[in-house]
Amino acid sequence: VFFEYTAKETSAAVLAMFKGYSGYLQADAKSVYDVLFRDPNDRPPDEDDGCVRLEVGCFSHCRRKFWEATVAKSSVAREGLARIGRIFDLDATWRGKPPAEIKRLRDARLRPHLEAFFAWAELEYDKVRDERGLLRSALGYAVRQKGALLRVLDDGRLALDNNRSERALRTIAVGRKAWLFVGSDDHAHSAGHLLSLIASCKLHGLDVERFLRDLFRVLPHWPKDRYL
Repeated sequence: VFFEYTAKETSAAVLAMFKGYSGYLQADAKSVYDVLFRDPNDRPPDEDDGCVRLEVGCFSHCRRKFWEATVAKSSVAREGLARIGRIFDLDATWRGKPPAEIKRLRDARLRPHLEAFFAWAELEYDKVRDERGLLRSALGYAVRQKGALLRVLDDGRLALDNNRSERALRTIAVGRKAWLFVGSDDHAHSAGHLLSLIASCKLHGLDVERFLRDLFRVLPHWPKDRYL
């Protein structure tokens, strides 16, 4: 888990953070991330780093929009919520298996449900395309993100959602209500480093205080060629 501080949340900042990275990248559909997934042939020279990043969508964000429409008494959204719930339940049955086995099971058992969901979503979206409201928003999100949401079928290592990232970020989102400020950009960079260590400890089940205490004790004497 790695936190990087940036003064402003812009496409340029996101691009700088992932410059030089090729491979799968999972995120919600926020427009600030679009720059990462542009076709290499359509990139301006200052954005072209020769890297290809494959967008992986988040079914939790998709499900949330159907939940909001369901609360607004939409029976169509309720069906969408049930379909997505079935996808999550099915995928959970092979959690912990090797990636190659997960991919095989997804191709055999999950793919039909995913294809049926998007066929249904496209049909229902056509009915409400010219209307305003939560249902159109939910269906439109699913239709626009179809390619990214289906990416999970490419590789057994990929997850249906980016909830792990969201949980790690929750510490920041909740904490900043009390912190109000961090003093300066330099302080914010330092806070990002500390939060990266804390979140990574939690990810691996380590005692955070014990780890940091040992780290601060040995770091001044640690050879510079033995850490990143």
